[in-house]
Parts: sequence; C-alpha cells; structure tokens
Amino acid sequence: MTGRIDRRFAALAKEGRAALVTFTVAGDPDYATALACYDSQPKAGADVIELGMPFTDPMADGVTIQRASRAALAQGVSLRWILSELSAMRLGVPVILMSYLNPLLAVGLELLSRTAADADVAGFIVPDLPLDESDEFRAALDPHGLALIQMVTPVTSAARLARLCAASQGFVYAVTMTGTTGRSVAVPQAVLEYLDRVRAHARIPVCAGFGIRSREQVARLADHVDGVIVGSALVEVLERNADPAEWLATLRAEAR
Repeated sequence: MTGRIDRRFAALAKEGRAALVTFTVAGDPDYATALACYDSQPKAGADVIELGMPFTDPMADGVTIQRASRAALAQGVSLRWILSELSAMRLGVPVILMSYLNPLLAVGLELLSRTAADADVAGFIVPDLPLDESDEFRAALDPHGLALIQMVTPVTSAARLARLCAASQGFVYAVTMTGTTGRSVAVPQAVLEYLDRVRAHARIPVCAGFGIRSREQVARLADHVDGVIVGSALVEVLERNADPAEWLATLRAEAR
C-alpha cells in the first residue's frame, strides 16, 4: 500500500542507496519460470517489484515487452491469475501493477481495488490514463491505500510537471527518454538535469525508468534519483534462460 512504498523508500534513504525497481510481464515466459522469478527478486536485491499486465496493444512498450506480452497472453495469463498468485506468495516488498486501462475497467474499479489490496498490491501505474481523467480511479484506490503513480517525461512542460508530481503517490516515474521502452539510454548530462528538475518538484521519491540495462547507467543515475527501474533488460534475461537473480545482484551492487 502507499504506506508500504513510503516506508521502503524511507528505509533506503537511511541506508544511503537508491531503490532497485524491477519490471517483468506477468506470466512470461511461462507460469513456473515467472513465479520463480518473482520469488527470487527480493532475495537478489529488488526493493520494489513492478508486474506488467500483458496487453494486446501497448502504447509505451518496445519490442521486447511486446514479445513477452504475446507469450503471456498465449498462455491465458489474466489479471485474476496475477492477483491470485500474489495473494498466495506475499513477496515481502511493495508490488506495483502496471496495466493499460481497459483490462482494469473490465474488472470494475471497486472490485479491482478491493481484490488488489487483499493480494498485497501497493499501487498501480496506468500509462494511458491521463491525470485529468484519473479522479474516478483514484477515488476507488484511495480507501484501500493503493497508490496511483504518475509518469513524467523529458518533454513534459514545467506546469504539467508540477501537477503530475503533486498528484503522484508512492513515487514519481520519470521516463528517461521519449518513445518506447527497450532502447539503451546513454544518460547524457541533459537527462541528469531533467531528473534534477523532477526531483525539485516532487515531494516524494523519484524513480528513473526506460532503457536502463547496465551497472554504469545505474551508477550514473543513482545520485539524481531515489530509484532506478529495469524492465526490458530483465525480460531479455528471462528470454535467454539466464538467472535473473544473478543478473539483478550485479545491478544491486551499483545502486548505492
């Protein structure tokens, strides 16, 4: 819940390190591998786990996550399955669900909020839900203590950046580039300056995501944000049948 996210980031701040936030597509590449991956991530140093609801028409996801979504959908992965497994596993770190809006509306916002809270979910990221149209969703989440995390980008205007940062709960998701996920980001000085602007507006932690896939990137970003989000690179680890815990441990060493 929102309090769980707040407490996690407060504990990390006392330790003097940035959060490592992981993203994978729920159910990818298969049920057993996915569940083992979720279970291993907190042990490998993941501080927050973001699970993506597979979707047929993603607007922000690159080809890697699109492939993972197709694989999960082909197996019949559903929101009901995701929440059932999370309820049984209780991973011990805040879990955030990333989903486009239609699958959530299909469940019904009140039932979704109640079921998600019962499954120990801490919040939601909904890329295609504009801030100006989010009041109904927020009203359903708030009584259950669920965060609605807002995304900002390098081209977000100053006025809208201030509004998004003020409205975000849990943390602000600072997209490091324009376009879709999956491309590597070189982290030029302009990106660091943009992240510093986001941090100046935000009263809550800021996490940087999109294109982060190396220890060097994590180390360069760590002084400018409160957390880094790794997604496509981790999905690719699963694609090549490598050990996600081992790979995450190398990034964790740099997120300090």
